[in-house]
Amino acid sequence: MVHGPTFHTFRAAYVAVLRHIATAHQYETATRGKHALEVVNTSFTITDPVARTPYLAARRTNVIFNHAEALWYLTGRDDIDMIGYYAPRLRTLATADGRLSGTAYGPRLFRPTGPDRCSQFDRVIALLRDDPDAKRGAMIIMRPEELVDPANPDVACTLGLQLMRRGGRLHATAYMRGNDAVLGLLCDTFSFTFIQEFAARLLGVAVGSYAHHVGSMHINKADLAKVTAILDESEQAPHQTARFPAAPMPLDTSWRTVEEVLRWEDELRHDRRALSPAAFAGLPLAAYWREVAMLFEVYRQITHHPDQPVDPATLALLRPGHRWLVEQRWPERMPATAGSGP
Repeated sequence: MVHGPTFHTFRAAYVAVLRHIATAHQYETATRGKHALEVVNTSFTITDPVARTPYLAARRTNVIFNHAEALWYLTGRDDIDMIGYYAPRLRTLATADGRLSGTAYGPRLFRPTGPDRCSQFDRVIALLRDDPDAKRGAMIIMRPEELVDPANPDVACTLGLQLMRRGGRLHATAYMRGNDAVLGLLCDTFSFTFIQEFAARLLGVAVGSYAHHVGSMHINKADLAKVTAILDESEQAPHQTARFPAAPMPLDTSWRTVEEVLRWEDELRHDRRALSPAAFAGLPLAAYWREVAMLFEVYRQITHHPDQPVDPATLALLRPGHRWLVEQRWPERMPATAGSGP
């Protein structure tokens, strides 16, 4: 059998990809003002896609943005208002009416189209319910017309996603024309495996493997110092992922769950409400999703109250791995008592 390397967690795959490009790149490219090291036709498989977050202090993963982006996709949105709140840099790609085109995968995957008024995702879920051995569960993302304008700054990096039921599990595959190995690879894998896990919950099956195929996997030269720091840390702390076990999405997760979480996300983003510990305890959600909502409360405090440290009671309601990531990302906003232990 011929296939790319297999890893148990995304952290292992992420570090391996960065190391390979940094030490054995095939090409040096310069396009759209960016100079990069490149390896063509990169593939890997992850056997536990739920372990989608790399705990690497040097990477400073924004786990709040990761959840917001995945939910932004699930709801079929393309507005800059929501996602630009979590990633202001994306505002430079927005059109005059405040929309994103190539970056916004949500409308292409989750917005109803065609005479049946279903989304690509809905059709694939229905297909896999009726025909578990189907090979047609593919969803197309990049559109041919995106290349009409050579100056288009926002062309989709992902060609498509495929879901397959095999052996009682839901496997997923992503096909990409290009991937920034430092920034995009982490965010894309997080969102795509999140969608995979959500689809598995809707189908009532276990989560299978996740495969990632990329035409151009690259590191921008401006990020090489960060890559060196990540690789050094990965050797010094090889067991960091085991310290923070991945939490699976609850089996009863549904579209109503997503709607409730996003109702709170909207309130918190606009600073209309605060998610206090008492309100947290009363949320009609499983602990997994309550904690996602609390991540958005953390960001509300960081964004709307920049002169105050994040409330220790808020941080205490995050699971240890997420608390550690928040501490690495925003150390200057942590209370004096912050710290998630050895």
